[in-house]
Amino acid sequence: MADTEPQLEQENTEDTLKEEDEEGSVHSGEELTEDAQALKDELAKIVVHPPTVEQIPKETFDPAEFPASYKENLPNENLVLQFAENFRRQYVHLYRDRKPLLLNPVNECFIEKFVCTTIRPTQLEYKELYNWDGAAEFVADYLNFETLDPPYELPKRLLSPTTILKRQKGNCFEYSTLLCSLLIGAGYDAYVVSGYATREVCLADESREICPLLKRKEEIKAEEKKKELKKYTVKPPKDLQSKFERKQAAKAQAEKEAEEAKRRAEEEERLAELEKPPPDPLYGLRIHSWVLILSGKREVPESFFVEPFTGLSHPVESTNYLGIESVWNHVNYWVNMQDCSEGVKNLSYDLGDCTRWEYMFPNTDKPLLQIPEAEDDIMDGLDDEEDDKHYMRDNTMYSDDHEAQEDLEKQLDLPPTWVEPIRISKKDFEMRCPQGKKNKLYKRAKLEKFAHYLMKDGLVSRLSVYSDRELTDLVMTREYFAHREDKLYNRVHNHQTTWITEYFQPGRAKCVKEHQYKAGSPGPENERTMLFYDEARVDGLVKRIETPAEMTEHFHNRDDFLYYKHIDFGKKPKKFGPQDGSSSQTHRPILKMILKFHRNKNKLANEDILECVFLCSEDKIQITYHTEDKRIASSTREFLKPHNWDEKGATLTFSPDMHQTFQVGSSLPTNKQVELYEMLLYLLEQETKSIEAVRDSEEEVREILNDRTQEEATQELDISVYDTERNEKAKKHRRELERQQLEEKMRKQEMEIDYLAPFLAQIGDPDKITRQQAYKLKEDCLADLKQRLIDKANLIQARFEKETQKLQKKQAWYQQNQVSMLKDDEESYLEYCSQAMFRIHILELRLNRHKDQAPHKYMMLEQTLRQDPRLAEYF
Repeated sequence: MADTEPQLEQENTEDTLKEEDEEGSVHSGEELTEDAQALKDELAKIVVHPPTVEQIPKETFDPAEFPASYKENLPNENLVLQFAENFRRQYVHLYRDRKPLLLNPVNECFIEKFVCTTIRPTQLEYKELYNWDGAAEFVADYLNFETLDPPYELPKRLLSPTTILKRQKGNCFEYSTLLCSLLIGAGYDAYVVSGYATREVCLADESREICPLLKRKEEIKAEEKKKELKKYTVKPPKDLQSKFERKQAAKAQAEKEAEEAKRRAEEEERLAELEKPPPDPLYGLRIHSWVLILSGKREVPESFFVEPFTGLSHPVESTNYLGIESVWNHVNYWVNMQDCSEGVKNLSYDLGDCTRWEYMFPNTDKPLLQIPEAEDDIMDGLDDEEDDKHYMRDNTMYSDDHEAQEDLEKQLDLPPTWVEPIRISKKDFEMRCPQGKKNKLYKRAKLEKFAHYLMKDGLVSRLSVYSDRELTDLVMTREYFAHREDKLYNRVHNHQTTWITEYFQPGRAKCVKEHQYKAGSPGPENERTMLFYDEARVDGLVKRIETPAEMTEHFHNRDDFLYYKHIDFGKKPKKFGPQDGSSSQTHRPILKMILKFHRNKNKLANEDILECVFLCSEDKIQITYHTEDKRIASSTREFLKPHNWDEKGATLTFSPDMHQTFQVGSSLPTNKQVELYEMLLYLLEQETKSIEAVRDSEEEVREILNDRTQEEATQELDISVYDTERNEKAKKHRRELERQQLEEKMRKQEMEIDYLAPFLAQIGDPDKITRQQAYKLKEDCLADLKQRLIDKANLIQARFEKETQKLQKKQAWYQQNQVSMLKDDEESYLEYCSQAMFRIHILELRLNRHKDQAPHKYMMLEQTLRQDPRLAEYF
């Protein structure tokens, strides 16, 4: 439809121009007035020069950049090309109404190459490419697609997979060739498919498809275990509701649900009609290529298609694909002989069935389907001369079995691939997308992908969900992270409810697993929910739910059998007057605490606490015990706190009216006053510990929030020690080792220098040194060192004097021009004096240090000469 719009506009423009020309010819006979003639002359001065539209030149490649296999064909390759041409002529002759086949397009160097030899099976070292989904996703992300031009013709050129990886773009056939090379290398039974597809598939238009990240996984419903009915159980009350009324209510509910389902179906049909793409004038004519993976290898249970543009799988009955002309891999080429009038849903992919798939080479690895002939019984009675059947295959007449076998053996020799080995560097593999970024549009969603370590916060993908197709009303944002120090790997922001949910991997300091809070109130003492890795925590905390007035904590596998804690807070008291300047945090007053415990089998049920309620505002403590197996009620106790219970060191008073109890079973002994007093003291101690635990929980929440604020501000990424390109510490350490190795090498080279070599050369390098020669060598060597030390001192002194003279001249110039000197000149003079004094000071230090070290160097050389094995016997 988009292709016809410019043509219609052009036709409308031409019609308009014709009408204007006709009107102009009608008025051409009229005489113009003076003003009209002046207007015409003025308009004649306006001349426009339409620009020339330059055609975009087709991309060319330098043949010098490619090896010989890209620029020429071997004799075996020429033979295969002749074979393919022979096959093509027979195909065109027998099936005149079918489209041509893609057999031998040209490559980068405009050399014809057979499509089967363009596939280069390769298994790369990256584990992500071992499975089909990882390889397909990598190809879809790494390349940018190019459409076929025109979309209803096969491409004239097919580039090699190595060139496609360098360009990072290609058409559907080049996509499929690269993906098929990776899949065959990984062990899959993969094939490149040449056929026809819908416009949306050919143009990689996923705006009407649901994003794969939004598709819900199939939930496995666990069957609920039926409760075993015990023999002695309380019978449920009889159902006194009328069966007729219940039937009528169910009937009304069913009618209501049917109406709702009908309304929902009509609404979905209406929306589907609105979202239906416009009709395609080239429907069924658009050529496309994709990948077919057959079942069998790599434990693939069912055959399926892989769309290279998106990296997604489709069933072999998919309606997105409208027909198949041929398939091929690195060993053979098959032509589809089945009817595709109903698409690909009824096709058989048994490539060994010669009635459905016509192969090019007889060396197919697919077992051929044997077709029984009806005349076999008749032919059994013929003579031996007629047993040598004449048959025709690939336009060749065979009359002798031996000759046919020899010819078939010649045809079996398919040349190896001409493509260079496929290599992907680690840097390119981690970059994934061109320039490290890629955007995809889906139905009411937008997916952004980023290369690892490209974004400072470790963001690798962002999914934005909208409520409309125009992508203006943002509903939800999902962000996926990697390599973060804070272990954050997912963040979901619901813009309608303002809730933000963060997901963390194991390894954080507080063992946080999930954190949910509102965007408008991220601070403490607000609505939030935290989940923790309870296995890694000492207290076994699983979940913490907090609101301004409540806090609930859930525990697991604790030694004290605590599994639930609920706290009710009151409002903070308002303080009036000036601030006292103290940094202490004002806590919310605790009104009520509820603690629940699991059953402890080591205690009696009447002594094992089920629920303990501390009514802090009423100074009461309520206890409920576990229920015995043979009982239906639980024992309870209630204590009143003494009036001075919160005074340190005070003696607590206890009286019988401060305790109430309900004891299940009259046979159990009653507790004495001393036991009740000790129980009260224990409960008061537990209340104090519980209050401290609550304050610790509040402080832990504040610490987690402060850590999250600091982590979001710094956003540090975790870099492996083996990543030498990004790990600055490892890079610095490596440079230090290299520097130490270089210094060690230079030190060894200095040690290997022979200081007697120039003096030995003066006396002819004798094999044996006499005493006189030894003394002469020693004196000459020491004299030479002495002279070099003196020369170095003189050189430093000369430089010192030169710098001093320059400074003195500058000072004299300043004295002469001091009165008329500008401020900038004065500042430049002061700067020069400072630098000159610095150089003079350095030269003075070097001279003094040289004077101090020179005698020691002289003595060191003298000692070295005395110890030299060539001179040692004479000293």
